[in-house]
Amino acid sequence: MAQQPATGVVMSLVSAPQLKTQVTHGPSGATLPTEAPKDNGGTGGSFSPTDLVATALASCVVTTMHLMAGKEGITLGEVRATVEKRMTPPPRKIGELVLSILMPSGLTQDQRAMLEKIAHECPVARSLHPDVKVTASFGYPD
Repeated sequence: MAQQPATGVVMSLVSAPQLKTQVTHGPSGATLPTEAPKDNGGTGGSFSPTDLVATALASCVVTTMHLMAGKEGITLGEVRATVEKRMTPPPRKIGELVLSILMPSGLTQDQRAMLEKIAHECPVARSLHPDVKVTASFGYPD
């Protein structure tokens, strides 16, 4: 049987007053509000579109780490991450995304190296423009 071509995931968006949108994830129906940041005319009351890019990177890195760990038979406990988005001066764009990732204990040096490599190789990281600098630091309790 021939493999079916991959199909895309559809999200829909409706604009609202005051530089807001409501995004709906097609497959699940989950919704997410967005809003322009204060420094760009919004109230900063929710995620901005560029906040979602930063969050997507952190989420992708952590999710991909868990996927790779599972494939390698590694039990990966709780991973915590923060991401700082740094914008460039006009014209506005994301200049740098700084990830701080707290890893669980009990990983060997080889396992750590394999998992840390994902920070620059997950699907979102590979989708970012090369001008966006991605910096990742990892902390281990042991």
